[in-house]
Amino acid sequence: MPVLKYIYSQFLIIMTQQNNQENQINIEISEEMAEGVYVNLAVITHSHAEFVVDFVNVMPGTPKSKVKSRIILTPQHAKRLMKALTDNVKRFETVNGPIQDLEEVQMPINFGGGPFPEA
Repeated sequence: MPVLKYIYSQFLIIMTQQNNQENQINIEISEEMAEGVYVNLAVITHSHAEFVVDFVNVMPGTPKSKVKSRIILTPQHAKRLMKALTDNVKRFETVNGPIQDLEEVQMPINFGGGPFPEA
């Protein structure tokens, strides 16, 4: 689960920076893990005790897609991750300009299999 380990390592680094801790965390990453896994969809579900984030690579014209990685977080860690992502997006946009919001683009998603609906 390369995405999980990478996100968790980034989460630890950000939390360390945000808390201004003087202790440094030594995080190691293998070459294989450093390559990462491409995903273009995150499906988020939750219960009273946890958030589950499934990372998927959806390919056009393909009726099925597999989860490439899953992370499970406590609600507190999910909120910290949300804050860390928000902060990083703001910093990215400060340097690179606004990220185009693709909400108006409809991506057909069919979790039960079968053909995609007509556009």
